[in-house]
Amino acid sequence: MKALTIAAMLAFSTVAGVAHAAADTPKTRAQVVAELHEAQAQGLVTLGEQAYPVERASSTLRRAEVLAELQAAEAAGYVTVGEDLQYPVIAQQSDKSRAQVKAELNHYASSHASFVGA
Repeated sequence: MKALTIAAMLAFSTVAGVAHAAADTPKTRAQVVAELHEAQAQGLVTLGEQAYPVERASSTLRRAEVLAELQAAEAAGYVTVGEDLQYPVIAQQSDKSRAQVKAELNHYASSHASFVGA
């Protein structure tokens, strides 16, 4: 009886090992390309600095409303490109005229000789 139990255990472990090995067979190039195309179609493949995976949100806004919001954000300086995505650029305005700024520069340059020689 002991020999029968050992034989059965060996048989089951062999079958399990073969089944596990069959699951680990490498994929063909065609299978990988097909999976890539499927992931791209689902929007799961990102480029550049985008987060992974892309989060899809449903919206009740119409295209015209979204475009209007985008134009307002661009006009306000909240739309950035590249690595500046997390740091919106806020335009600063000066109360000085161009002539006043040039006069300040000339005054500074005349009072600091090392600045003029640079």
